[in-house]
Amino acid sequence: MNTPSRVAATLSLAVLLGGGGYWAGINDLGRRLGLRGVEQALATPEVPMTAPTGAVIYYRNPDGLPQFSASPRNTDDGRPFVAVRESEDVSFSDAAATSNKTVEAAETGAKPTERKVLYYRNPMGLPDTSKVPKKDSMGMDYIPVYEGEQSDVSTVKVPLGKLQRTGVKTATAEMASISRKMRVPGTVTLDERLVSIISMRTDSFVDDVADVTTGDHIGKGEKLFRFYSKDIATAASEYAAGRTGGREDDDAGSALRLKNLGVPQEVIEGIAKTHQVPASMAYSAPRDGIVLERMATTGMMAKPGDVLFRIADISDVWVIADVPEYDLASIRIGAQADITVRSLPGRTFKGVVDLIYPEVDMQTRTTKVRIELPNPDGVLLFNMYADVGIEAGAAKPVIAVPNSAVIDTGDRQVVFIDKGDGRFEPKDVKFGVRGNDSTEIRQGVVAGDKVVVSANFLLDAESNLNSALSAMAIEEAKP
Repeated sequence: MNTPSRVAATLSLAVLLGGGGYWAGINDLGRRLGLRGVEQALATPEVPMTAPTGAVIYYRNPDGLPQFSASPRNTDDGRPFVAVRESEDVSFSDAAATSNKTVEAAETGAKPTERKVLYYRNPMGLPDTSKVPKKDSMGMDYIPVYEGEQSDVSTVKVPLGKLQRTGVKTATAEMASISRKMRVPGTVTLDERLVSIISMRTDSFVDDVADVTTGDHIGKGEKLFRFYSKDIATAASEYAAGRTGGREDDDAGSALRLKNLGVPQEVIEGIAKTHQVPASMAYSAPRDGIVLERMATTGMMAKPGDVLFRIADISDVWVIADVPEYDLASIRIGAQADITVRSLPGRTFKGVVDLIYPEVDMQTRTTKVRIELPNPDGVLLFNMYADVGIEAGAAKPVIAVPNSAVIDTGDRQVVFIDKGDGRFEPKDVKFGVRGNDSTEIRQGVVAGDKVVVSANFLLDAESNLNSALSAMAIEEAKP
C-alpha cells in the first residue's frame, strides 16, 4: 500500500472512533455496560465534612433569609427550617470543643474521659441553674458545667475559631512615658516678691509729693515725696556732729539709727559728705514698677505704718490655675505651661509650674497651681483671665496600656489578660497617670502582658455571668 492510501485509511479510522465515542456518550453506554469503576475513578473525591454537634439552639430559613424560629417550622412552600446547633453559632462556651473531642474519640476508638457535671446553666445566659438536665421555655437544652471548669470562674474561654468573629483584639503592655495637655482656667496675678510698700517708721510730715498717680510707671531712684521728721532730724544732727568730732563708734551708731528710722541710704551718705542736716529729706522709689496705690498728699501727717505708696514690678507675673482634684497626680513641679488670654489673640506665653498649693477648695474641689511667667513688655495685666495648658503626665517611663484596655466601673478597674488558647483572665488594676492614648498601670499588669483592647466589655459581661452562676451553684449545693 502506497503512502497516500495509508494516510486516507488512518483518517477514516480516526473519524470512525470519534463518532463512535460521541454516540456512546450521548446514549450512556458506559452505565448500560456496568462500567462503574471508570465512573468512580474519574469522579472528584468528596471532602469529608465535620458534622455539627451540640444541642439545637434555633432554626433558620433554608434559603438563607433572615427568618429564625425557636421551634421546628416550615416555609410557606412546605420545606422545613434548618436546625442550627451549638458548634455552628458564636458562643463563649467550650461545649462545642468538648463535643468535637467526643466525635474524635469515637472515630479513633479511644474512650472519652468522663467528667462530672456540677450543674446546668441557662443557654440564654439568664441567672438560672439546675441540678438536672432541663429545657427552657423555648425548648433549648440547658448547658452543662463540668468539674474543673470552676477553678477560675471569672476566666473567660473563647474557642479559637471564634475569636475573629467576636472582635477580640489585644495589645502589649510596655514601658512608655505618658503625657497629655491639661486645659484649665487661670488668673494673672502679681508676684508677691516684687511688690513694695512705702511707709514711714516715725511721725513725719509729707510735702512736695511727686506728680505720679495710680497706674503710672516709675523708675528705681525717682523721687516720690519729701518729708520732715523730728526724730529723724535729731538722729541726723547727732550723726553729723559725730562725723565732725571724728568719733567713729558714735558715727556707726547714729548711722544705724537713721537706717532703722527708714532714712534712705543715699540721704545718709549725703549727710556724711556735707556734715549738714537738710530741712526735709527726699524719699525715692526702691524699684521699677507700676504705682498700684498712692495715699500720700502734700501736707499730711504720716503715722508709723501708714501706707503712702504701693509699687509693683510686673516684669514677672504669676498665673494661678485651678486644677481639679482628680488631676493632681498628673501635675509636677517644673512642668511646662502654655498661657493664652482672649485680649491678646495669636500670642502664647510660656511658663513653668512653680508651686502646687497644699489646699483643696471645699466648694469647687480644685487646687491652685502657681505658674511663673515672664512679662517683659508688660502686656499681661493682673486679674486677667487666662487659658492654661499644662504638660501633665509621668516624667519617667511607666507600665502603660491603651486607654481602651481599661474598664472603669467606678468601684473597680479591670484589665483582661490574654492567657493564650482563647483564655482571658480579668485583673484588678490600680491607675496612675492617664494620657491621651495610654494609661499608667501601677499594679496588676507587668510589661509584656497581652491585654484586650477590643470587645473587652463583652468578656467582662461573660466573666461576671460566670461568677454569678458559680456563686448560685455553690449556694444550691449547700445542705
